[in-house]
Amino acid sequence: MAVVNPSGRKDTSFFEQVFEVARQIPKGRVTSYGAIAACLGARSSSRMVGWAMFLADKAKPKIPAHRVVNSLGILSGKHHFKPPARMQQLLEKEGVKVKNDKVVDFKKLFWDPAKEL
Repeated sequence: MAVVNPSGRKDTSFFEQVFEVARQIPKGRVTSYGAIAACLGARSSSRMVGWAMFLADKAKPKIPAHRVVNSLGILSGKHHFKPPARMQQLLEKEGVKVKNDKVVDFKKLFWDPAKEL
């Protein structure tokens, strides 16, 4: 876990660990709730990752929650953005194409934190 949490603190919450992984998603790439959960050794906790992303706008430093989508590449968290179209706008600003609320070329743009961290 030291790679995910470079501060060296031992007692971090699951949400803080999720935030550390999400901060490392490169611009122009996306990952899924499940991939983050699996990276943290909690494969069945993708919904908890979703709750963390719901609170991401209050975290400092900032968290690119717009880069986290569901396992099919669908912008399932867009209703937490104001306005909901903001998630797509942020992705498109980074060069990620979205059509019908789904990332185009999802498999090509997918960033797997378990392989990268």
